[in-house]
Amino acid sequence: MKSVKIISKNLVKVLEVDKPAPAADEVLLKVKYIGLCGSDLSSFLGKNPMVNYPVVPGHEIAAEIVELGSAVPAHLALNQTVTVNPYTNCGDCSSCRNGRVNACQFNQTLGVQRDGALSEYVVVKWDKILIDDCLSPTELALTEPLSVGFHAIARGRVIDTDTVVVLGCGMIGAGAIIGAAVRGARVIAVDIDDEKLTTAKRLGAKYTINSKSNSLGKQLSELTNGEGPDVVIEAAGNPATYLAAVNEVAFTGRVVCIGYANTDIAFATKIFVQKELDILGSRNALHNDIQSVINYLKEKTCPVDSLISMEIKPEETASALQNWADNPGKIMKILVKMSD
Repeated sequence: MKSVKIISKNLVKVLEVDKPAPAADEVLLKVKYIGLCGSDLSSFLGKNPMVNYPVVPGHEIAAEIVELGSAVPAHLALNQTVTVNPYTNCGDCSSCRNGRVNACQFNQTLGVQRDGALSEYVVVKWDKILIDDCLSPTELALTEPLSVGFHAIARGRVIDTDTVVVLGCGMIGAGAIIGAAVRGARVIAVDIDDEKLTTAKRLGAKYTINSKSNSLGKQLSELTNGEGPDVVIEAAGNPATYLAAVNEVAFTGRVVCIGYANTDIAFATKIFVQKELDILGSRNALHNDIQSVINYLKEKTCPVDSLISMEIKPEETASALQNWADNPGKIMKILVKMSD
């Protein structure tokens, strides 16, 4: 079968490898689409500290069940269209004992610490499967990336009376915008790209701010009667947005951090104390977050076309990743079509 592998920095090959066979507790999936993630881009650029080369990338999966292991429960059947929870958890660390398996100390994500699904076929544990025949394969491939934003909104305890600012309107920020809007919150989307802000409006943002051409502090003050937003979601991974999140959030507000900044950041710690802030990390997503995205997509209100930047063949993976690296602000989601 055909499989795409990142051999090392800037080197991608399409290889012929053996088709896998499922173990007793596994299912064999015929992959239809794989979404390329920021972690895949980082692996391609040699900037992902968690990746083990060589690696098959890809953990945003739309697929069809084509073979079942002998111990797979009866609710899973051949020809079902599915997506996959791509994270593992050990069951024993403090995160797992607390029920927050998404933050398992020993997590191994498909396509990062272990081979992913950018292949014609892949085997996965049956309990990582989520079924929905109502969604198209392209919609299913969007569920996992959107769920990361949904999880951040859950971490922020967002309710319908909140004003929520999302800093960064890429794919993860898009999930946060949708997740907050679904809960009835008033959403303010912030980015430096007008196209992404236009998409943010379509996803449910009530207001948008281009922080490159406008004063973020002034605009937020006007929109919140000088108080600041109740919740700020940091989805850009930039030192400037980390600082803005803490500076702009209201007193007793919540700051949820998803993005990884590439440098250490110095904060005025008195702000944490004076505002009595809740500063929360948000990592990956829970099974329920992915299911929540599926439920949202089933309503058919999502402008899916605005989220998909391009659809490519497996052989175009290297050039697409390089294009993304050269134009990071213009890419939302790249889908690799593996089969019909």
